[in-house]
This record gives sequence, C-alpha cells and structure tokens, in this order.
Amino acid sequence: MTTPGTLDLVKDGATLASDEGALRRMQWRARRGLLELDIFLQPFVAQRYSGLSDAEKLVFEELLDLPDNTLWDMMSGRVINEDLARASLLEMIKTL
Repeated sequence: MTTPGTLDLVKDGATLASDEGALRRMQWRARRGLLELDIFLQPFVAQRYSGLSDAEKLVFEELLDLPDNTLWDMMSGRVINEDLARASLLEMIKTL
C-alpha cells in the first residue's frame, strides 16, 4: 500500500522513495560551512553514498556529526584517525 506521490517499486525490501529520501537527507547534511569539505563531500554523496553498506553509512553519519574543523583536520591528515572504519571511509571520500 502506497500513499499518493510515492513510488510503488520495491528494491531489496525498501521502497525507492525511501532510498531517494535518504540520499536527499545526506546531500543536505553534507553541505558544510567549509568550502573544502563541500568539495569532497558533495560529490561523494552523489556518486557513492547509495552504494555504501549500512555500517559505512553509520560511520559517514558519525563523521557528519563532527564539527567542520575537526572533520577537515581528519580529511587533510592533520589528525590521524585510529578508528579503522573512519579511516577507511575518509580515504574513500578523499580518493573519489
């Protein structure tokens, strides 16, 4: 059962409408105050976010919860991240 305006297609048990909604939320959350972060995060969300595993999506959300300067310090290598999942995702973002 769908409501008017939603897609009736199902993909892996989730509606495409909810997938598109999640992608739009991440695109909005990835808009940052630092242009340097936008340059990396916006293309990453557009091109790779949908293909991330659920665990990687959670790590990405944790990264987006960080203050801009902290996140930029991690992305630029000024701060070494010892969390393997974060370090892996940061590397994925930087190499897009």
